[in-house]
Amino acid sequence: MSFAEKLMNWYREKGRDLPWRTTHDAYIIWLSEIILQQTRVEQGTPYFHRFVEAFPIVTKFAEADEEDILRLWQGLGYYSRARNMHKAAKMVVEEFQGVFPSAYEKAIRLPGVGEYTAAAIASFSVNEPRAVVDGNVYRVLARYFGIKEPINSVQGKKMFAEVAQEMLDKDSPGIYNQAIMDFGALQCKPKNPLCEDCIFRMECFAFQKGLVDVLPVKLKGKVSRNRYFHYFIVREDDRILMSKRGERDVWTNLYEFPMIETIEDMLMPDLMTYADFVQYFEESTVLEAVGKQVKHVLSHQNIYARFYVVGDSRTLKKKKKGWNYHYCEKIDKLAKHKLIFSFLEKNVHLISAKQP
Repeated sequence: MSFAEKLMNWYREKGRDLPWRTTHDAYIIWLSEIILQQTRVEQGTPYFHRFVEAFPIVTKFAEADEEDILRLWQGLGYYSRARNMHKAAKMVVEEFQGVFPSAYEKAIRLPGVGEYTAAAIASFSVNEPRAVVDGNVYRVLARYFGIKEPINSVQGKKMFAEVAQEMLDKDSPGIYNQAIMDFGALQCKPKNPLCEDCIFRMECFAFQKGLVDVLPVKLKGKVSRNRYFHYFIVREDDRILMSKRGERDVWTNLYEFPMIETIEDMLMPDLMTYADFVQYFEESTVLEAVGKQVKHVLSHQNIYARFYVVGDSRTLKKKKKGWNYHYCEKIDKLAKHKLIFSFLEKNVHLISAKQP
């Protein structure tokens, strides 16, 4: 049997039963693919159901308010992708008369749709012979063929794309693509792959040469910078102060608590004498730390966040632009970034309608 035949036989026996695999609707496939770029299947599936329920067709997605989309997306991170989804849906309505494009050359024109996503849409919806190349595919091909070219180099991406297209089963590209991705996710895993029970163990270059832990090769990215955020929870009766972020930094237009950024990490005594703190809060301000410092990792940035409850809202001297009070009972309706969303999940009492 060929590589493709063995792979598809494995998939028919051990492949995952996923909700988006029961349809050929390009819109639904697009939704699932964009969501799964951000998270594992187990975490992404509830988001998928949430979006399908809220926006069952692409025209509903296009008509939605951006804030509603961001609120459904919160917890996934990379909010620019949610904004691109909104732009893409509007483009489908304006340029494709509300019919989501299934052909690769049309799908790839949509904002936020790259080669991988366009190939997935085309092969899964209309069986167009386009190979998908994601992290799972890179790993399977690198180990099977012993490809040592870095997967994130220009030459490496070109090489893997060519190999993937060459190995594609032209009669059943959709099934083949699902099979190789599942094989990478379930069998040829990044860590502790199931090599002893692998259908390719006798042919796999990496297994035969003891290079399973070496392949695939990836070039190191640029060094991340550290940033130090201090969040302040300011209550005024049944309202709480929230801040809407601007457009020139991370988390564009998403909500968070009022925040002061310091150039280095600071504990409470030093923070309370810091120039930006003194600018907004009285010297008599009483702070109560909530939990320990939280580390939140972004692309090329490490956010170190501390949270404080302000004892009396009257010690707030002035509000920074974008700081506004919102009723506690409506905070859930605000689109918040993952750091704030996760914090509130663990400290929901801080925004309960009644003052604790």
